[in-house]
Amino acid sequence: MRVIFMGTPDFSVPVLDALVAAGHDVVCVYCQPPRPAGRGKKDRPSPVQTRAEALGLPVRHPTSLKSTEDQAAFTALDADIAVVVAYGLILSQIILDAPKRGCLNIHASLLPRWRGAAPIHRAIMAGDAETGVCIMQMEAGLDTGPVLLREVTAIGRDETTAELHDRLSEIGSAAIVTALATLDDLTPEPQSEIGVTYASKIDKAEARIDWSKPAIEVDRLIRGLSPFPGAWFEHAGTRVKVLGSTLAEGGGATGEVLDSQMRVACGQGAVLLTRLQRAGKAAQDVDDFQRGAQIAPGTRLTGE
Repeated sequence: MRVIFMGTPDFSVPVLDALVAAGHDVVCVYCQPPRPAGRGKKDRPSPVQTRAEALGLPVRHPTSLKSTEDQAAFTALDADIAVVVAYGLILSQIILDAPKRGCLNIHASLLPRWRGAAPIHRAIMAGDAETGVCIMQMEAGLDTGPVLLREVTAIGRDETTAELHDRLSEIGSAAIVTALATLDDLTPEPQSEIGVTYASKIDKAEARIDWSKPAIEVDRLIRGLSPFPGAWFEHAGTRVKVLGSTLAEGGGATGEVLDSQMRVACGQGAVLLTRLQRAGKAAQDVDDFQRGAQIAPGTRLTGE
C-alpha cells in the first residue's frame, strides 16, 4: 500500500521500521519539527525524522496542517492510507479524508479506557492489571473512532512506564502490519460509551512523593512516572528521583528509611526503592546509589 506515516517520538520508530519491512511504500513521513535540545539548545530532529532519513524516506515537518498549501501537498501524495502514532498534531477532517482508506491510529491503551495524551503512564498509576494497543480508524474526536484490532497484555507487577512503553511499541508495530494485511476482513467496532477515561498529560506537580499515602499508591506513582518526569523526594537539600520500586513489608514513621537497602515506610506498608538518581547524576541501582549517598536507616525523607 502507499502509506503516509505520521509519528514523532521513540515510540513511533519501530512502527515505521515494521511498515518498511512489510514491503509497504512509505511515500512520505510526517513528524514534528526539530526542537531545541541539549546544553547548546540547538535544534534536534525527532527520533522519527532521524530514522526516516536513515531509511532514505522523504520527510516533512510542518508546524501545523491547517494551511491550504500543506493540505494540498498532503492530498497530492495520493496515499492509500495514513498510519498515525504519537504524531502530536490534531488532524483536520480534510487530512483525515485525504487517503483513499482514511487514517489509522495506533493507540497505547484498551479504548475507550485512557483516551488522550498519556495512556501508558496513567494505566500504571491507576493500578490497571492489563493494557494493550488498539488500531483505530481516526475521526475528528479525541481517540473516539471505531477499533479495528486490539491486542491485550498484562502489566507486570514491577513494570515501569519505560518498560511498558517499549513493549507496547513492539506490539503496535506487529498489530498495524496485521491490520493492513487483513484490512478488508476487519470489522470496525464502535467504542462503548461505558468505561471512558482520559489520560491527561503528566503535570510535574504530580511527581512529588507523598509518603503518607499507602505503599501501593506510592509504588504505582514511582513506576508510572519512570523515567519522565520521575517521582522524587528531597534529601539533604538535594532532589532525588526514584525510577524503580517494588512493594515491601514493614512499617514505621511516614517516610522513614527502614534499612540500608532503601526500604521506606509509607502511610500503609512500605516500598523498596530499586533505582534512584541524584540531581545532575546518572541513574543508579540502589546499591551503587547508597555507596555514594549513604542515606542511613532512621532518616525521614521528604518530598517538599
